[in-house]
Amino acid sequence: MKKILILLSGCGVYDGTEIQEAVLSMLAIEEAGGVYECCAPDQSQAQVVNHVTGEVIPESRNIKVEAARIARGKIVSTTEIKVEDYQGLLLPGGFGAAKNLTQWAFEGAAGRIEDSVKSLILQFIQAKKPILALCMAPVVVAKALEGSGLTPQLTVGSTEEPTPYDINSIAQGMESLGSQVHARTLREIQLDYTLRIITAPCYMMEGNIQEINSNIKQAVAQLMNWA
Repeated sequence: MKKILILLSGCGVYDGTEIQEAVLSMLAIEEAGGVYECCAPDQSQAQVVNHVTGEVIPESRNIKVEAARIARGKIVSTTEIKVEDYQGLLLPGGFGAAKNLTQWAFEGAAGRIEDSVKSLILQFIQAKKPILALCMAPVVVAKALEGSGLTPQLTVGSTEEPTPYDINSIAQGMESLGSQVHARTLREIQLDYTLRIITAPCYMMEGNIQEINSNIKQAVAQLMNWA
């Protein structure tokens, strides 16, 4: 049975993992006949955001502890992972990708990536095991492969249809790191056949939960095919 590692970045779209993307990914993996395990960095998250008002509040929370809410308590630290135990890696989106796994939200493409996250992604690449990154998570892959000499083919969405985000600016930042970024709508995914990386726009585009689910199922089907 194919086992997929899901890398979480907290709990909640504005300061951690996009919950709907994470849960729909879990469901898609199991519906495709696989199983999953969750991991997260065991450290403080960058911000805590009130999800009603969008305001940053003066609290300190741990990324792994928060992510365990989504994983129903079953979660391991990124530093404890053995890549040989898994057939693929999946990164849901959410601002945690740009605040906790990387510092993209604060420093753009120049921001650092969390060491254990970079190591994990590079190990999957070196093992030629597929990686799926949703929504904003492709920036984490771009940061991990910065300076590697590799040119990942990625997407963070498209400006051709409604989006709440500055897709062009994010894409330009990723390309400054050595990635090649392609425009893809909510009904499409981007495949990198050489590095076995799949990326899907999901909530980078305006869409309802059914559309997000369809995009995730399309991407997970490819992940399971490559796994």
